[in-house]
Amino acid sequence: MSIRVINSGLMTTIQDKGRMGYQASGMQVSGDMDQYSASIANALVGNDDNAALLECTYMGPELEASEDVLVAVTGGEPRVLVDNRPVHAYESLILHKGQHLKVASMEEGTRAYIAIDGGIDVPLVLGSHSTNLKLGIGGAEGGRLYNGEVLNTGKPSELAKAIISGAHHIRRTDHEFMAHHHLWQEHNHGDSYEIRIVLGPQEDYFTPEAVKALDGAAYTVSNDSDRMGYRLDGQVIQRAAQRDMITDGIVFGSIQVPPNGQPIIMMADHQTTGGYPKIATVISADLPLLAQCSPGSKIIFRVISVEEAQDIYVKFRQAMKEQLALMDEETEAVKEGEALAEIAWPDSRAGVRNYNLKINGQPFQVSVKEIK
Repeated sequence: MSIRVINSGLMTTIQDKGRMGYQASGMQVSGDMDQYSASIANALVGNDDNAALLECTYMGPELEASEDVLVAVTGGEPRVLVDNRPVHAYESLILHKGQHLKVASMEEGTRAYIAIDGGIDVPLVLGSHSTNLKLGIGGAEGGRLYNGEVLNTGKPSELAKAIISGAHHIRRTDHEFMAHHHLWQEHNHGDSYEIRIVLGPQEDYFTPEAVKALDGAAYTVSNDSDRMGYRLDGQVIQRAAQRDMITDGIVFGSIQVPPNGQPIIMMADHQTTGGYPKIATVISADLPLLAQCSPGSKIIFRVISVEEAQDIYVKFRQAMKEQLALMDEETEAVKEGEALAEIAWPDSRAGVRNYNLKINGQPFQVSVKEIK
């Protein structure tokens, strides 16, 4: 089975969870910028969590199905079209042979993820399908998608086959799930994001005043930002002394401070080591929020303890498991509601009373049943 790229979008690449185990040799991890949204997309079509999928920035691709296929689009709030008709993100979509799927724009956020049942079938490079644009490896021959490209897909899961055949209901989920469960702040919308950080490992390289001021400090993501790192504009972080530092390891979320005092947050394509001191690290649970920022987005840092960060991460993982488990339950509830909506009026079921009402001149047909 295959998918044809009609229009590649602004920047669309193939990603998975990344190239693990090679940082000691200088190889970057890469992988999904927003791993949470990518995982949700794969779950909606029945893929393994690490299945290769498409990551698109701002304006996504237009794709044509070679045969019936199950797809899902997640990440921020994407505007999704099938044959130019709006459809829902965050649910499994049956794309019939010849139909076109398009991620037209992002209503909120920066990156959308398109999962296709069976995953994108491209060669593994050092154990990963992920594209690294700077090194030119992985994905679709090391580059972004191009118009006319044909993407082969893997063997679909039994779940995907059942959904396409109608033997199993589609899956849905709520993209605000983490905010509703208080794991992300409710006001993380539009151009303002609260990002929680843990101090270190080199906060002693900076003045006590600079370290203290980091809590609540506001920065703007600059135009000089990409998958490798976000350069921030804001208050200068003062060093205690200009001293050399031995090159040190870097992780996704490390906050380096170069001599000009303007911080840089390391992202998915970050280098493996660096010589700038790191004043803090973004907590794992907030990396998906960070990935949805774009140039001009406002970031407000909140300093928390390591223990708090660990507790949040445990709760985040548990909430994600619950979200995946609820996909089927919520869909069943939707189906029951749709079935009730199809019952003819007047409702002839036992114990049901039917009324014709008029409110402000508008007629309504109402059926009432007592619940004991």
